[in-house]
Amino acid sequence: MSQTNTQNTQEQRPIFTEEMRKEYTILIPTMLPTHFTFLCSILNQHGYHVEQLRNESRSVIEEGLRNVHNDTCYPALLVIGQMIDALKSGKYDPHKVALLITQTGGGCRASNYIHLLRKALKKSGYGYVPVISFSIGGLEKNPGFQIGLSLLDQLLYAVMLGDLLMLLANQCRPYEVEPGSTDALVSQWIDRLVDFLNSQKVVRYKAIKQFYHEIVQSFAALPRQGEQKPRVGIVGEIYVKYSPLGNNHLEDFLASEGAEVVVPGLLDFCLYCVYNNIHDRDLYGGSLVRQSATKVVYDFLLKKQREMLQVVRDAGFFTLSNFDHTATLAKGYINSGVKMGEGWLLTAEMVELVENGVNNIVCTQPFGCLPNHIVGKGMMRAIKEKNPQANIVAVDYDPGASEINQQNRIKLMLANAQLEKRKGGEA
Repeated sequence: MSQTNTQNTQEQRPIFTEEMRKEYTILIPTMLPTHFTFLCSILNQHGYHVEQLRNESRSVIEEGLRNVHNDTCYPALLVIGQMIDALKSGKYDPHKVALLITQTGGGCRASNYIHLLRKALKKSGYGYVPVISFSIGGLEKNPGFQIGLSLLDQLLYAVMLGDLLMLLANQCRPYEVEPGSTDALVSQWIDRLVDFLNSQKVVRYKAIKQFYHEIVQSFAALPRQGEQKPRVGIVGEIYVKYSPLGNNHLEDFLASEGAEVVVPGLLDFCLYCVYNNIHDRDLYGGSLVRQSATKVVYDFLLKKQREMLQVVRDAGFFTLSNFDHTATLAKGYINSGVKMGEGWLLTAEMVELVENGVNNIVCTQPFGCLPNHIVGKGMMRAIKEKNPQANIVAVDYDPGASEINQQNRIKLMLANAQLEKRKGGEA
């Protein structure tokens, strides 16, 4: 088959048009509830009708198993299963719905989710449903969905504000005097920030910085009590690391077991992607102009992260490291050229947690994610050899995994943490 014919075959897909933009509902999968709430709000502000899916019943997994090859990674199975389950729920008119999914273009199979999803839709009788590629690089074109500079700017602030709320809430929730007060404050800030973003044609960073101070002060004022609980970090493949659907509500379970949860922010992953693009030229050659332009973006994002984390530290809250330091922590463990999926960042995050006194770590391992098993579970021994205080457990997530077995492994890790605490060690 000629190259032209191949391209034509690839383009035989439902296109999301300008006309669809006016009347279609765009569904996105769940992952980071707070961050994705901002994402939906911003996209709605730009003239779309976007809704985050929240269906989490067993039927999501069953649809994934029914429509995706059983050798495909667990996150792909969940994302595709959740979308098809939503289409079958009766809540939406399938002829007035589009699906949106990220597409990175990297070596991870996440780049192929979009093609797996289209195949599954066709198999289930929904081949007419448009699937939109959310990609900064513009891997696929849809006339009705465009990512401009204004939209990119606001999405950046959504990531930063989502990280800030997640960081502060995780430190207040275990100690709140009034149960539910932390989540209530998070909801109040989401509503206020959504209203602010919706009212702005151009978002000024000066206003965002003022919000940083107000947000931190409001969490600092929450009544809290009790002694310091063991801090437990969560790392792993990005979907099961963050998604309550993917990790069986891991954060809630850890909190119920008396732990304070520490989760690296989404901005770190964004910086990791930009950092890799800078160093691609050092590893493989390429354009100096492109490398220099990417360096400008990296410095811009790094400056924003530093300023946000400094506001948090000044108020007495705990933070992990600035990303420029995190990027140095993989040295001696894994090469910076290892960048499939979470790559060297996953190893660096485990070292970063231990360096900051978070010795207890859950490494979430989804079925079918080969890179994650190498840079996550595969690096645990090396990390423990250099950091004997590290208390790391790898937990596997797949369609047939027993939630009881997962929880028992985590409980054993927490029991070790409590033992070290009683011995006077840093937990």
